[in-house]
Amino acid sequence: MQIDKNQILELLRSQGDDAKAQQADQELPGTVDTDQHAGILQKLGLDPMELISKLGGGGGGLGGALGGILGR
Repeated sequence: MQIDKNQILELLRSQGDDAKAQQADQELPGTVDTDQHAGILQKLGLDPMELISKLGGGGGGLGGALGGILGR
């Protein structure tokens, strides 16, 4: 699933992880593919499946449904 990098940065900052947010900003592309970039996400302490669950919902629809199913 593809997630906008800014959503990931906001999540990290909201958790008080400014250093990881800065690292993510440098290492991740503008659009993050949770499969392709799983290694970088895990290095940042982010579980790709958890990201899909938290951020994949974007506004409902298929992304939200998949995030809800996969996040369980």
